[in-house]
Amino acid sequence: MNKFSRRSFFKLSGITAAAAATTPLAACASGSDIPHAAGITGKAADLPKAKGPRVVVVGGGWSGLTMAKYLKKEHPDFDVVLIEKRGLFMSCPITNLWLADQVKLEFLDHSFLDAAKNNNYIFFNATVIDVDRKSRKVYTEQGYLKYEYLVLAPGIDYNYSAIGVTDPVDVNTLKTNYPAGFMPGSEHLSIKNKLAEFEGGVFVLTVPQGNYRCLPAPYERTCMVAAEFKKQKIKGKVLLLDGNPDITIKKDGFHHAFDELYKGIVEYQPGAIIKSVDVAGKTIKTEFDSYKFDDGAIYPRVRASRLIETLGLVKPDSPQFEANIDPFKYNVIGDEHVYVTGDARPMGFSKSGNTSNSEAHYVAKVIAAHAQGKEIPWESPHTVCFSAVMIDPLESISVDAHYKYNEKEKHFGFYDVKMVQNWSADRGQANLEWARGMYRDMFS
Repeated sequence: MNKFSRRSFFKLSGITAAAAATTPLAACASGSDIPHAAGITGKAADLPKAKGPRVVVVGGGWSGLTMAKYLKKEHPDFDVVLIEKRGLFMSCPITNLWLADQVKLEFLDHSFLDAAKNNNYIFFNATVIDVDRKSRKVYTEQGYLKYEYLVLAPGIDYNYSAIGVTDPVDVNTLKTNYPAGFMPGSEHLSIKNKLAEFEGGVFVLTVPQGNYRCLPAPYERTCMVAAEFKKQKIKGKVLLLDGNPDITIKKDGFHHAFDELYKGIVEYQPGAIIKSVDVAGKTIKTEFDSYKFDDGAIYPRVRASRLIETLGLVKPDSPQFEANIDPFKYNVIGDEHVYVTGDARPMGFSKSGNTSNSEAHYVAKVIAAHAQGKEIPWESPHTVCFSAVMIDPLESISVDAHYKYNEKEKHFGFYDVKMVQNWSADRGQANLEWARGMYRDMFS
């Protein structure tokens, strides 16, 4: 993200400010070596003056949107600003249903402006480039914001090196030609177009190792793509290469769907740890085999957003570069004014929409309590996840679970799990109602 170091950044910012507030960008215009960014970030962002303790939330996904709304509800005196680089929200949950024409695109898209208007906070369409925790400033390409509290909910990035793809040319080609489809927007549109144009052959999907975003989604996507092939009478096969020993969640339901609904269409290969991808040759190599494909979506291992690394907040032993935070209060270790939530957290909670939403409800209470010199007891995140396995009519399976901390092993595990692995049309409708409820909770 930053091409120059933090030290040089602040040095440049200081130079620009001292050079006078007269014409901060004049040097750039006249050909000076001082980058434009130094002049821009050396000034305050053009936002209304804070009317109370300002809380800046970075990231307009499920965690950030919920956080912005409930910070105001828990502590109305907070002046909340949500910073998001996208101009339009597109939901990642439910996109698999959209790929199979079970919902329209309008069902997934929502307005950040409406969310801000309805919940009395500021939406700032900008990109964060740095944070100075000592002076409590967030820097964007449009200037800086001072904060009393900062919540970072930047989500994930992909780690292509984990599947043996390190050359920037190959990484870019892989991202462009076979997008993973777990960072909503162009990736999903490209996959939708692929399916519309697919005339037959092998359509490959992959499941990464580690704690990836939305555990059941690759299996659900396999069902939805296979259902489309079946419906459109396409002579194609969905090849699912799973880097794990078996289906990671709702195992019986998905195995049953593959065998009963999509026999001869879905080929499931567990334990397929990807070692390299020959993009030009359309070949994936695993430890023991090579697989040719005609088209597909390749989901590499995920990591926390690179913003966490840029800010120097990575937990030293995190293989996915997640943030070093208190696992119960979510504040950065040693800093009770900066919090990290959502898919950049290191706890082993599901990286899913409902989990992030429930977690944000709790962390908003934590921050509101801290502002009043109080503490509250820990509350478990709540994972509710429906997965479609059949279309026309839409039929789904589901899981509902909380988490419990294992003091002896020092990690969280599933607790109070309710799994429904027999699909039904009622559960298919519950899937859609769940999504509507979540959107209302974030945007209304």
